[in-house]
Amino acid sequence: MTLSIDLFWSFRSPYSYLVTPRLAAFVKEYDVRVNVRPVYPIALRIDNFFKTIDPLFPAYIFADTVRTAQMLGLDYAWPDPDPVVMDFKTGDVPKEQPYIHRLTRLGVAAAEAGRGLAFIDEVSRVIWSGTPRWHEGDHMAQAAARAGLDLSELDQFIIEHKDQYEEKIAHNQEDQRAAGHWGVPLMVFEGEPFFGQDRFDLLKWRMAQKGLARRV
Repeated sequence: MTLSIDLFWSFRSPYSYLVTPRLAAFVKEYDVRVNVRPVYPIALRIDNFFKTIDPLFPAYIFADTVRTAQMLGLDYAWPDPDPVVMDFKTGDVPKEQPYIHRLTRLGVAAAEAGRGLAFIDEVSRVIWSGTPRWHEGDHMAQAAARAGLDLSELDQFIIEHKDQYEEKIAHNQEDQRAAGHWGVPLMVFEGEPFFGQDRFDLLKWRMAQKGLARRV
């Protein structure tokens, strides 16, 4: 029996990037389906979020993600440019965002095409592995191609159906909270939430209790 996970995931989240290769390998080895459900980053979902957190928070995240990537053997660097344009000193997040809306809509479109996990795996590697100016040239197109998709076709589709994709993202965000958490990556199995890349092994343990089987 194929087991299913809902994955609430953000292109701006380093922890989302850090867990994705493990999820991709998991699906190849086990009879598991991952329903990729992209959401907007917390910087957009919660007004003034970075103005209200403890100032130690960003520095700790930077340090923790570096060492986690080292432990996992993944290339890692804070993206150039950041998928969310903001001022880390003031916490200001402009309303006009040139990257994250397109990325999130593309993620939803890829999931609808049945290539969601492959797409976020390939694209997040480009964004978070140290690729300079990841949004320029053919970086994104090549990543989409490796995931079995045509970026130009996806872009045209999300432009033509912008409102529908915004509704789908909003629905994902509602279901994310209904599942029991607001952060990403959030993996939900049979209604039970597992928040954070460091809960991946716990998720596998729970799924093993419910009949997790290797692919034949």
